[in-house]
Formats: sequence, structure tokens, C-alpha cells
Amino acid sequence: MIKYLGSKRRLVPVLDALCSASGAATALDLFTGTTRVAQTFKHRGLKVTAVDSARYAELFALCYVTIDAQEIDPDELATALAYLDALPGEEGYVTEVFCRQARFFRPENGCRIDAIRKSLDADFASSPLFPVLLTSLIEAADRVDSTTGQQMAYLKQWAPRAQRDLELRRPELLSGTGRAIRGDALALVREGSLGSFDLAYIDPPYNRHRYTANYHVWETLVAWDTPEYYGVACKRTEVRDGPVNVFNRKATMPGALAEVVAGVDADVVVLSYNDESWLNRDELESLCRVRGEVQVMVFEQDRYVGARIGIHGPDGTRVGDVSHTRNREYVVLAGDGARISRMTAAVGGSV
Repeated sequence: MIKYLGSKRRLVPVLDALCSASGAATALDLFTGTTRVAQTFKHRGLKVTAVDSARYAELFALCYVTIDAQEIDPDELATALAYLDALPGEEGYVTEVFCRQARFFRPENGCRIDAIRKSLDADFASSPLFPVLLTSLIEAADRVDSTTGQQMAYLKQWAPRAQRDLELRRPELLSGTGRAIRGDALALVREGSLGSFDLAYIDPPYNRHRYTANYHVWETLVAWDTPEYYGVACKRTEVRDGPVNVFNRKATMPGALAEVVAGVDADVVVLSYNDESWLNRDELESLCRVRGEVQVMVFEQDRYVGARIGIHGPDGTRVGDVSHTRNREYVVLAGDGARISRMTAAVGGSV
């Protein structure tokens, strides 16, 4: 699993227990990101639909949610990974832009990323293994990058992991199938095209920074184009020039989230948010009451590592200190009172 600013790694055991206690057979993960939560639900046996607007999120969902591990030939996959892993490096867009213009990877690894990604289109474009192989490449690149976990900037000095050689590994696929949908959450809910679910998990963006900017390198590896770029981090110009998502604007986010919560077709809604964002606990409770009984669980956790090491300028020089190193994560449950009570009882914790 890649390093991810919005990762719910620490909340996964809680969400898993809530899912189990809910009795759900179907689930919607509406802002799926790396699909960590969607995978947890699928592992429990649920039929999962994973939704996100990012290209890389759709790829991860195709790999981990849509594909049934039982339908993948392990020997064929191992042979394909070995073939790609043995390819000699070849300079291309990644080497020039993300190794020389920026410093996300050492050029040796950048050349190998270029060669492997080129071969994926040339040799595996029509193969059902394609999403698995490309996911393996992105996860391998993540293990040798030189960042604190997001791609708005890179470290002034090479991170120790950047000295390692790129190595492809077999993604841990899951049995069962699901759906991967790339699209805008609000638009999809308005259309009513997602279907009905026993449980809907909603984890919206918390600030103005779009995930396609935070992980623009992964966007380029999936799109496999040669986009124009800007800034020290060589971000895709579409990040700067494209329309701003309503969930990344303080003025529009509350209304958009309220409409999604009210409009999603699900028996139970589980919403996660934190206390560093635009809505406070009372506001979260208020917008969820339209669904019935509401309970809020609160969990203390460490802030993202990039927020704990200090504030740095584009050249890597430290220019400021962080004000705090921990925050509160809210998990809001809304729906039928009896079911919500069973779910919270299964987890315990602060309410």
C-alpha cells in the first residue's frame, strides 16, 4: 500500500468492526483513494463499489476491488512481473521530469520506471493483468521515492529508501469481485446511478489541496502521457488550470457534503472527518441527522508525518514549526437507531 496523506490505516480496525456489526452485504466507498477501506470491506466478503475522481484511484480499485484473485493465474502473473523487472532502463518522461527537473526518484530508478511503463502499453495493454502490473509498478516507485509521502514537494537530500533499486512485487489480491467507478461523487449521487447499498463510507477531502496534485506523479503514470507541467514539483498543468472540485473549497464543501450524505442510497452512512478541517463536530452531526439516528465516535491519532517534521520551503530549507502533532478523527454513524447502537457497541471508544 502506498504512502497516502488521506490514508485510513489507523481507522481500518474500527471501520472493519463497524462493518461487521452492521450486517452489511454491500458497501460503497465514495472517496476510495488507495482503496484501503474498500479492500477491508471486500476482505470481509462484501460486494464493494469503489468511487474516486483520480486516475490512480480507479487503477487501484480495478486491481484490488474489481479483480477476483481466483481468476488470476499466479504463474502467469509471476512470469509477467519477472519479465518487467528484468527490463533494462530506458530514459523517458519520468527520468527527465521527475528525476532531473524534479528529484522524486534517482535517475537509475526513473529509467526503469520509464522502461516498464512503456512495456506495459506495448505488451500487456489488452491483458487482464494490466491493472495488477501497473499497480505493482506504482507501489514499487512509491517504495523508492524521496518524499514525505505526497508529491507537492520532495526532500532536499535523498531519502534512504531512494537509494534502493526499484523492485516489482505481486499485489495482494482478494477473492471476490466489485466495481470501480471514476467520477465525481456529488454528480454520481445526483444522478442516482450508483445503486443501493447496505453501508456507505464517506471520507471527503479535508482541505483545498486536491489529491490529484498531491499524487500527480501517479496520475501521469496511469495516464501515460507527456503533460506540460509547472512549479518545482513539475505538477501537471491540469491540476492548476482544471476546475476546482467543490469538496476542495471551503465555501462549497459543506453544502456538497450535506447533499451527498442526504442523497446516497444506503441504509447506514459512516462518515469520517477530522478536527483540522472546515466542519466541526456539531456541524457534522447536524448534516447527518437527515438519515436518522446519529452517533459520533472520536479517536486521537498522530498527524500525518509531513505535518510533524516541520514546514519547509521549495529548496528544502526549514521555514517554520508545526503547532501540534496529534488530531482527532471523527467517525459519524447515521441511520437506523438499533443498527447504529450495535455498531458503536462493537467498537467502544469515545462517543
